[in-house]
Amino acid sequence: MPLERIVATALRIVDEEGSDALTMRTLAQRLGSGTATLYRHFDNRAALVAHVVDRMFGAVELKGDELLAMGWERSLCTVAHTMFGALVRHRNAARLMAEQMPLGPNAMALREHCVAVLLDSGFPPRTAAYAYATLARYVLGFAVQVDGHGGAGQPDDARSAAVFQSVDPDLFPATVAVAGVLPVPIEDEFSFGLDLLLSGLARLRDEG
Repeated sequence: MPLERIVATALRIVDEEGSDALTMRTLAQRLGSGTATLYRHFDNRAALVAHVVDRMFGAVELKGDELLAMGWERSLCTVAHTMFGALVRHRNAARLMAEQMPLGPNAMALREHCVAVLLDSGFPPRTAAYAYATLARYVLGFAVQVDGHGGAGQPDDARSAAVFQSVDPDLFPATVAVAGVLPVPIEDEFSFGLDLLLSGLARLRDEG
């Protein structure tokens, strides 16, 4: 049985039923085969998860030379937004990334491109490594908070807004002062925080 079909089916199971639903037995049943077939490709569930996670990274189609031509800030911004979109499309599967560090070929290629851009732009090796690791975790943290329809993690934003606007101004005067813009849409929060992260990296590079 082709590996591509197995991994694609595993990803569908996670998308539809959640990461806990992915077992070798469940996958074999969905494929109409026995678990022995799966063990020819994967030693255990962890190996299967690694392939599923790397399939998501394969959706981030960015070439190293294109990123280098953009400059480091635009490159990281592009990578972050592209990764965010890919992970949001598979929010349940994104949670699998918490189980192990992505080390598949697609994940390694993306890391290689980003770190190369940072090194080429004058970042010391330690800062370049930390920068990419922080960026990846930042994107993941936001992606798992987005619901299945691409909306904010708080399902009832209208109700949340009403709560903020009705708080006691004597107890929470600062909250009342900003209530008109709460809750912050998660996409806006993502972009705002990403700008702060990139600004901080620019400062580190200038100081280093």
